Amino acid sequence: MPKSKTPNIKDKIFEKLKNISSESLEVGFTGTVREVGDEVVRITGLRDVTYSEMIEFPNEIFGVAVNLEENEVGAIVLGNYLKIKQGDKVKGTGRLLSIGVGEKLIGRVIDPLGKPLDDKGSIDTQKFYPIEKIAPGVIDRHPVNTPLQTGIKAIDSMIPIGRGQRELIIGDRGIGKTSLAIDTIINQKNEKVICIYVAIGQKTSRIAQIIDTLKHHKAMEHTIIVAANASDPASLQFIAPYAGCAIGEYFMDKGQDALVIYDDLSKHAWAYRQIALVLRRPSGREAYPGDIFYLHSRLLERACRLDEKHKGGSLTALPIIETQAGDLSAYIPTNVISITDGQIYLEPDLFYSGIRPAINVGLSVSRVGGSAQIKAMKQVAGQLRLDLAQYRSLAAFAQFAADLDQSTKNQIERGRRMVELLKQTLFKPMSVEEQVVLINAGTSGMLDDVAVEKIGDFEKKYLEYMNDSQQKIMHEIKKEGKLSTELLEKMKKSVETFKKSFK
Repeated sequence: MPKSKTPNIKDKIFEKLKNISSESLEVGFTGTVREVGDEVVRITGLRDVTYSEMIEFPNEIFGVAVNLEENEVGAIVLGNYLKIKQGDKVKGTGRLLSIGVGEKLIGRVIDPLGKPLDDKGSIDTQKFYPIEKIAPGVIDRHPVNTPLQTGIKAIDSMIPIGRGQRELIIGDRGIGKTSLAIDTIINQKNEKVICIYVAIGQKTSRIAQIIDTLKHHKAMEHTIIVAANASDPASLQFIAPYAGCAIGEYFMDKGQDALVIYDDLSKHAWAYRQIALVLRRPSGREAYPGDIFYLHSRLLERACRLDEKHKGGSLTALPIIETQAGDLSAYIPTNVISITDGQIYLEPDLFYSGIRPAINVGLSVSRVGGSAQIKAMKQVAGQLRLDLAQYRSLAAFAQFAADLDQSTKNQIERGRRMVELLKQTLFKPMSVEEQVVLINAGTSGMLDDVAVEKIGDFEKKYLEYMNDSQQKIMHEIKKEGKLSTELLEKMKKSVETFKKSFK
């Protein structure tokens, strides 16, 4: 029988492979817009996308995948969502959402995508960091033992902050939370700390005011501002703090010290709630989605101080939370309090009574900063916190008591002077040596014979006297970081000498 001329199987396979189009190979990496609205897009067919991956829409609009469901993907749009329509083709980029980082950002105002918002031209960043990143492990960290001086007497003496710490600033609206943060930025002028201020949901006029203040005090020379304004989409407000954190991590990885301020995380939570509700995620307490705790924990855990093997850099975080009528037991405040290493609580009653900064010493705490406080400050401020707490309780009791013994009266009088001494005007941070000599004068009882209403005037003139005539003492405090018996005696004599000329 003649041999049949059946086609070779191998040839058949090669023929089929030739006919496969490049488009069919992209199945899983492309999808179609099924639904669009309120800055959120639902996409079908995008099977191989990963969480936080950038997605490309037509008209050069990008988004981020945040919801990975069985049959579709939910994404937030980082641009004008009105230009996207149902049926548009969508493409996965294969890379996580990133932001340009580097020294060229210093002194600039950018949006959460790294685009400049000032008039200084484009920013040529050579390196990109993903905005979402796993926090360094416990083995890679170094204990917090170096102070981050805020320049604010009440904080540096009683609620000290260390480099690599996460310290929450919490209080009602309009009582000085942002002012504390701005003072801290200004005080880093000569400390070689790069500051990143992240504005979330703030009014444009407010951000402009902050920029103007920083420029006036020459603080923009070491500051980067990441702004997601109140008029910006919720998606940009959502990614803003992560973008600011990524910029700070760049400097930390280089072995430098960085400070990032999130102003504020209440508005960040509101933006995330808005996105989650549109994505139809199950809502829980106060309509927030179930992963609201993870939202802030994965952000704040990235702040740390690295060990010497990783160049020993640090990233300090000062998140801000706005409370309603002083309610610390609300959902977001309690969540963030549990994540951070302490909190600075600003009380409205203190603020409106003229005590500024309005820090409630009893409800404020720093869980790790004490180990980072310089020894000189520990020596002079050791009893300050307790004395102030006792003063407040005694002052409240004294309102109802007809007669008080002499020791109680003395304690109240000293407390009144210490309260006056801890008052501080806006945007005038103090060096640590100035704080030490002032607090020492108060806690040692050398101001007991100075009238309460003259404490402010005494402070101003005494510091002028110390900086002009007693430079050796100031230099020794700064250099040694601790107070010897001899140095304490010199400080005592300086107060006595000055009081003779003070009127």
